[in-house]
Amino acid sequence: MDLGTAATGEHLVGATVLVPLGACEQHGAHLGLATDSLVARAVCAQVALRLADRGGKRRVVVAPTLEYGASGEHEGFAGTVSIGTEALRLVLVELVRSVRRWCGPVVLVTGHGGNAEAVASATRRLRWEGHDVAWTSCAEPGWDAHAGRAETSLALAVAPRSVRPDRAVAGALDPLPELLPRLRAGGVAAVTPTGVLGDPRGASAAEGREHLAALAARVTAQVLAGDVDEHGRLVRPETAGVPG
Repeated sequence: MDLGTAATGEHLVGATVLVPLGACEQHGAHLGLATDSLVARAVCAQVALRLADRGGKRRVVVAPTLEYGASGEHEGFAGTVSIGTEALRLVLVELVRSVRRWCGPVVLVTGHGGNAEAVASATRRLRWEGHDVAWTSCAEPGWDAHAGRAETSLALAVAPRSVRPDRAVAGALDPLPELLPRLRAGGVAAVTPTGVLGDPRGASAAEGREHLAALAARVTAQVLAGDVDEHGRLVRPETAGVPG
């Protein structure tokens, strides 16, 4: 169920709410500024369907996507709009406090890695207040870090009109841990003039659909297990021993 189009009613009381968190930031010349938001939204929609298919015992709604995030590392590129970590943290705290007046568990699903600090901080605060809230991300081990093959494939699967494959070029190919010192000091522009971390060439919608299914299966398993770490982050299935 889409919360943005749902009418007020008892069917919403106690429902699990999935909140997609995105960003407005550069993704090279071949992907749109809203890529992270589109992916997070698609993952949440698929998770809601999977949870609803489990006998209909769990009511699930997908909240409107939070389109702005903490994207300061991308501000060297035109089009990026960042509200910063502290503002995002405050927004999430107030959002969850409000929605928890009528809903059950809240799961924050971020499509942008730069949101993690704000999401973790907000979740720790909210759980301390007694709220049933946790978070997870759309990142997967082995994927290139930003606007590479995996993310481009996902965009081709969920919003093909937002992708311009003819403009796809490789960016920084060094492993992310090796890039982090320069990234932290000067942002993405300090390590790649294209704004890409990885190589988007070879991406396909078919590969994107496989990635989306894998993400949805993993997040569904996380929600069902409900195990969290000290930051309120849902434990990955392979860590928690949950098949996914």
